[in-house]
Amino acid sequence: MQEYSKTWEENSPAELHLIFTGKEMNPSPQNDIEISLKKLQAKVVELCEFFGQDDDFEIMIYEFWNGRQVLAHLVFWHESFARNISDLGNGIKPSPLKGSLAEVNQRSVLSAIHFSNPELIQKLSAAQQTIEQHIFNENISLIPYKQGSRPYTRKEHLEVVSEHINKHLKDLRNRMKIGTKRK
Repeated sequence: MQEYSKTWEENSPAELHLIFTGKEMNPSPQNDIEISLKKLQAKVVELCEFFGQDDDFEIMIYEFWNGRQVLAHLVFWHESFARNISDLGNGIKPSPLKGSLAEVNQRSVLSAIHFSNPELIQKLSAAQQTIEQHIFNENISLIPYKQGSRPYTRKEHLEVVSEHINKHLKDLRNRMKIGTKRK
């Protein structure tokens, strides 16, 4: 829990509301984005730390993907988000990914065959920096995801990406038994 140095009388109603509920009163859209961005940043750090471990990432996580391929998949999608939001922020019409989800996901794995895990982590970090440079741009209302799919607001996109990383991290940990208690 957060430490507070003020006495109760010194706190504003909004500060008291935050202390008791953990939520701000009437948060602004920019504040919502900041909160969602912090969650995404934490997931990206968690993913980087996970793949920074000395482990066998050739273990199959899904029927056709090993741990390294899962990382490649996440980097591919993160770079796509970064490219689209950067284009919008620079006044360029974005070119979202084309094809069925299965086709795009297959490309995501194949795109990283020649990159090492440290190189993929570097690419992920660079994409994250690009996202952070543009995510507060209020001129960006909707960010394309993939052709044929609906675009997302900045906040929605941050949340979708955070959940996507979280889902794969959970699967990686369960399959590789890293970061979870062993029985």
